[in-house]
Amino acid sequence: MSELAQILSTAFVRLDLRSFLDIFIVALILYLVLILLRGTTAMSLLRGIITILVFVLIVGNVFQLTVLNWLVRNSITALLVAIPIIFQPELRRALERIGRTGLRGSSSYRGGEELIDSIAFACRKLADRRYGALIVIERETGLQEYADTGIEIDGIVTTELLVNIFFPNSPLHDGAVILRDNRLVAASCVLPLSENPGGEQSLGTRHRAAIGIAERTDALSLVVSEETGMISVANNGRLVRNVDESRLRRFLETVRLSPSLAVRG
Repeated sequence: MSELAQILSTAFVRLDLRSFLDIFIVALILYLVLILLRGTTAMSLLRGIITILVFVLIVGNVFQLTVLNWLVRNSITALLVAIPIIFQPELRRALERIGRTGLRGSSSYRGGEELIDSIAFACRKLADRRYGALIVIERETGLQEYADTGIEIDGIVTTELLVNIFFPNSPLHDGAVILRDNRLVAASCVLPLSENPGGEQSLGTRHRAAIGIAERTDALSLVVSEETGMISVANNGRLVRNVDESRLRRFLETVRLSPSLAVRG
């Protein structure tokens, strides 16, 4: 610790205005990168990489593990090369976004009863009319890469909007809609299909897509069956079938109050 204190004291003595400017620019670049990655699954991957790296550094320094410290030091360069490759789709979309519109903040969250009512009423109406539907609610893991596969809407979530989108003759009724806070981000989105639908081979594409996105992210997926009018909820890779309106409201309330909580059947 004395060596570390000596290094820190030497560093503080050498700080001048140019050093502070250097630190500020680096911090600004990191902040902008985090903003660009926000709203994508790459953010969760980045958190995992940082967590593992910090843990390994702490363990190596506390226990003076020479080989581990050498491995970490020599892996930094390779990691810097790998990061642009791993995050290539997100970085490309971010740069395109800057070129089109610049950096803009996201909309505020309206996580109240009005939003829950709109979603619950819409699912009930869709079920009564036997309109097939797939509604995905974004939680902490960003779904922007899936929203980019559909048609951008960016509208306030209302019962009428959801019902009209999934009307059988609507050009947007195929695919999923993605909700973020109080906004309907996009419609007709393509989602990954589950390869392990819980042994239920009779499940259709909508249900497999609902489970697939719930396996890869923490999103909550709501499915209305076109054949039976049954409402199902997919969360944490599990599908809860035959959900009535009151139970659906409890699911939505759980998401609103605790975004990181896994809803159980």
